[in-house]
Amino acid sequence: MTETLPAPVATTAPPAEYHPRLTNADLAPLRDQSWGSYNIFAFWMSDVHSVGGYVTAGSLFALGLASWQVLVALVIGITLVYFFCNLVAKPSQVTGVPYPVMCRSSFGVLGANIPAIIRGLIAVAWYGIQTFLASAALDVVLIKLFPSLAPYAVVDDYGFLGLSLLGWGSYLLLWVVQACVFWRGMEAIRRFIDFCGPAVYVVMFALCGYLIAKAGWGAIDLSLGEVKYTGWSSVPVMLGAIALVVSYFSGPMLNFGDFSRYGKSFAVVRRGNLLGLPLNFLVFALLVVITASLTLPVYGELITDPVATVARIDSTFAIVLGALTFTIATIGINIVANFISPAFDFSHVSPQRISWRAGGMIAAVGSVLITPWNLYSNPDVIHYTLETLGAFIGPLFGVLIADYYLIKKQQVNVDDLFTMSESGTYWYRKGYNPAAIAATAAGAIIAVIPVLARGVPGMYTAAQYSWFIGCGIGFAVYYLIARPKTRGATA
Repeated sequence: MTETLPAPVATTAPPAEYHPRLTNADLAPLRDQSWGSYNIFAFWMSDVHSVGGYVTAGSLFALGLASWQVLVALVIGITLVYFFCNLVAKPSQVTGVPYPVMCRSSFGVLGANIPAIIRGLIAVAWYGIQTFLASAALDVVLIKLFPSLAPYAVVDDYGFLGLSLLGWGSYLLLWVVQACVFWRGMEAIRRFIDFCGPAVYVVMFALCGYLIAKAGWGAIDLSLGEVKYTGWSSVPVMLGAIALVVSYFSGPMLNFGDFSRYGKSFAVVRRGNLLGLPLNFLVFALLVVITASLTLPVYGELITDPVATVARIDSTFAIVLGALTFTIATIGINIVANFISPAFDFSHVSPQRISWRAGGMIAAVGSVLITPWNLYSNPDVIHYTLETLGAFIGPLFGVLIADYYLIKKQQVNVDDLFTMSESGTYWYRKGYNPAAIAATAAGAIIAVIPVLARGVPGMYTAAQYSWFIGCGIGFAVYYLIARPKTRGATA
């Protein structure tokens, strides 16, 4: 029978009975869960307040919808993210284990490497992209302070593998800085993200105030472009905007357990999510659209890149301060969204050989090898990447939620997550649960078809909902396969 969930293990090292192939000090249940609501709130601020978050929020207001329709879509989308994050937060907060370990409940103690590797590889790509975005902001600062560096920012004259010499210098510098912050451990990361999110708000409000002083309150326009869709024709566009919001957060949403495990209680995590998602994202999005709309009367063109906006200010101090702040903020989101996850994921593959720090460094090295600036150079590639991301992450989310809430009824034996004994609850067939693997494969294959066939009539629209398609199919298939085997017995 399924056993009642025990409290997180109160040890600094894994208990002796835990199998070494399944544990190390980083993957074992936490002894101290000390994060409060502000720490969770700051996590989401760091996740949202970045160059990528700015551009994404601004793009919602340029879809051809009326401003009120964009706000409705934004509120619905971010509320869904809030709801989904609470669902995925609870298992890890209660057990004190990270996302890949929690997946052992559904995929099996060895099968959990499948979702771990998928999430880890996705994080590597986005880690590289976010580092590139931060390095681009740093380039602005360096050229402003040292104009003689400007020629070295030209790829055709001084470039290698698609990136300029100055770009390489900035990228590698930030690569080292991020690695140093990460290497100091979760407590240092917590302090770093506690600073990053609020720091961007200070700069955003200052930038917004500067532009209002230049253009006046009457110049504010919440529609970034012509309103093209009215009446019923706006509904599909609004639904697409909702899906875009969910897709943007799908990565950190899936492995949010890596952070919720540090929460003092589930109530604390839920309160932090409320502050950091619906409330914070709405305020940030309004700041973004107000700031972007004011660039038109002030500079004569619409600028949706915050670093480019800051670069137009006729003050070296303001430019340096603003660009550095966005650089630091982007480093913050990179560490929390794309460094922590692969650190746990890759460590999970071989706990005795790969520590949490080693897992993070594997991700860091991989982020250079994929030359992320080439991935991010084309807007179509960005949408393709987001949709593919959703196609693979959606089923993993659906399986985890179906297993924990419907199959296990929120009761998980923590000790059995770390045993390879065939009498263990989560051993399944030699450590793998065929039901979870089949459900994930079905969801990912069906969800990625519209993405790969975007040129076929109707497929472009379906591709926008790849996360929802994958999640729904993964959820349903897993429940249908796993439920008969668990009726009246252990899972």
